[in-house]
Amino acid sequence: MTSFDTSPQLNVWRALLALAVVFVMLATTGWTALRSNRSTSPLQASLSAWEHGRIAGHRLPDPDSAPAKLSRFFASLTVQQRTVLTHRFPLAVGNMNGAPVELRYRANRVALGQARASERKRMHDSRLSPDGQREAGRRMHRYESLMSDKRKILAFDPEGSGRIAEVFGNLNKAERISVVVPGVDTDLLTFQRTHRKYSAPVGMAKSLYAAEKAASPSTRTAVIAWADYTAPGGLGLDSATGARAEEGAVRLDALVRALPGDSPVSLFCHSYGSVVCGVAAHRLPGRVADIAVAGSPGMRVTSASQLHTSAQVWAMRDTDDWIQDVPYLELGGLGHGADPVSSAFGARVLSAKDAKGHSGYFEPGTESLLNFAEIGVGAYRSVHCAENDKACRAGLSGTVAG
Repeated sequence: MTSFDTSPQLNVWRALLALAVVFVMLATTGWTALRSNRSTSPLQASLSAWEHGRIAGHRLPDPDSAPAKLSRFFASLTVQQRTVLTHRFPLAVGNMNGAPVELRYRANRVALGQARASERKRMHDSRLSPDGQREAGRRMHRYESLMSDKRKILAFDPEGSGRIAEVFGNLNKAERISVVVPGVDTDLLTFQRTHRKYSAPVGMAKSLYAAEKAASPSTRTAVIAWADYTAPGGLGLDSATGARAEEGAVRLDALVRALPGDSPVSLFCHSYGSVVCGVAAHRLPGRVADIAVAGSPGMRVTSASQLHTSAQVWAMRDTDDWIQDVPYLELGGLGHGADPVSSAFGARVLSAKDAKGHSGYFEPGTESLLNFAEIGVGAYRSVHCAENDKACRAGLSGTVAG
């Protein structure tokens, strides 16, 4: 979670948990939330066009096919044919698990250009309120910054508050891959910040990438700032339940399964992002070597063993992190279960010295970031454990790739 910051809001959590019985009664008596009717989103339109499209007289494969099948399809195409598909169906190709990552980068640059043009028009649309026009301007400038040739946008969906993922490093050649999974209030506009930049996904990922390079210069790494799920907006029912995490877990699993090569993957899950990782854990492929959580409200289980994963589970929390005051329980679907840094949970508990509260785990110079970097490069024997966790390094090989 990049916001989720003020202690008075803890009372919101307690109130939500107290309403658990009412929530369950409403749910079981047929109560449902009203949903507004929406027109087809740009991504859905692109996928629909793809499903009816052809190349060289042949139908295009199902965009939901297994990544390996889609990878073989793109490998069979000429450079010109790939270029045609990129420009004809940019959002479909840019978000297609199984498409070559370099092709996805190019397709998303095209899609961002189209979205930028759309928002530029909306900036001057008299039907919008002044606030709506300003919002369009902010989105237009964000799209413009994301279109830089130096940026590698792995996923992009402009619908609603938006979803996005960006890569730092070379995914195709990486010997170790790290994925940063953020929490609440994460969207296109908060994906990157000028102030408090290490509390936003781009700042987190860039900081981790630099720290991994410093920890093991010979290890080829790549880091993904992954905001490709619809995160809860602030504190409320969405952040107190696992609904958004369930959807995010499906998308996280799809991302990992589509990554090129077979290099080990480490997940670094912050705040509500740790709920996503907890829900995803049992379905993730074996190449996921580590699941590390920081400032976690829980992982929707009572112990690490209930995650049913072969990955090593790590946890840390700064002594000044307000989230420690959140009730660690689950009742009627509200709350996220046991405290991951508790001895009973069974995670390997790391030091988070100098982490600067709930949003400061990726700040340069902190022991929390150093620990993440050591995990990211596989230098397990170098991690700094919490003082009271004697089992933190038990059974670790400490092998570094490269």
